[in-house]
Amino acid sequence: MAFLIAKLSIFTLPILSILATQTTCRVVPEKLSMLERHEQWMVRYGRVYKDNEERVIHFKIFKDNVEFIEAFNEAGTRSYKLGINAFADQTNDEFKAARNGLKVHKLPKITSFRYENMSALPSSMDWRKKGAVTPIKDQGQCGSCWAFSAIAATEGINQLSTGKLISLSEQEIVDCDKTSQDQGCGGGYMEDAFEFITKNKGIAAESTYPYKAANGICNKNEETSHAAEISGYEKVPINSEKALLKAVANQPVSVSIDAGEMDFQFYSSGVFTGECGTDLDHGVTAVGFGETADGKKYWLVKNSWGTSWGEEGYIRMERDVSAKQGICGIAMDSSYPIA
Repeated sequence: MAFLIAKLSIFTLPILSILATQTTCRVVPEKLSMLERHEQWMVRYGRVYKDNEERVIHFKIFKDNVEFIEAFNEAGTRSYKLGINAFADQTNDEFKAARNGLKVHKLPKITSFRYENMSALPSSMDWRKKGAVTPIKDQGQCGSCWAFSAIAATEGINQLSTGKLISLSEQEIVDCDKTSQDQGCGGGYMEDAFEFITKNKGIAAESTYPYKAANGICNKNEETSHAAEISGYEKVPINSEKALLKAVANQPVSVSIDAGEMDFQFYSSGVFTGECGTDLDHGVTAVGFGETADGKKYWLVKNSWGTSWGEEGYIRMERDVSAKQGICGIAMDSSYPIA
């Protein structure tokens, strides 16, 4: 270990020199050493380690991840690509612990499904083009995906009912939704968030109650400043992509997925057809659907991991698969707020 740290220190000055001239000579990443590529990655994403020991540990993780990503892409056997994103120095376990905070704890209970009798469905839908989706957000090192999923769906129905697209507060959910099993950055459930907004008679704007990527004390003054409200929520019938399609054709929908594989951590582009299970651990929002030129159907899904991940923060996930649960369990547990 001591030898590796010493070797790393020896390389530091030459690497900084390379970085300083990078804008003029435009060094091709493939021709750099892995150590140099790690340095460039650190600069790009503002990554700082507390000491050389931590730096060495994460360099090894970075190296392993880059080799995995490049081997996958070179194989070319899938309809999607992986990329070296902001999470390239994290193991899959570290990544999941910080980012996947969904806690599904309620038995499915379908009381009503208002879109059941829909017959004429569009061939594609993109709620971004309809003005019902706010820009991509970043939950940071906080397991608040569930809050982001619920808020994105609420932003959507609020725009559809009022004509105004307002960025709403995830932090209020994190801080104030303490009446159920929700634990802020420790994880929670979208339906609990919908119940909180309903009982609270509204939710604040993000500008009023900004996101901090950390647990905080509920600000009662800001909590009463409502920018949007809902009257409740409904669940989508389980294990039915057809039912989910009907719901997403009408509004953005909160969905639960299994996002625990490395392919998901490093997804970059294309229609995701990767291997994944049904261990639902992440909350996202389905904001559309469509079909590629070569006939591959997909769900358009908004994530909360920033724009460096995926297709500027989005992922297209395969639709109409043989498994009734849908890819990564996307059809197992979905819900939407009611205006």
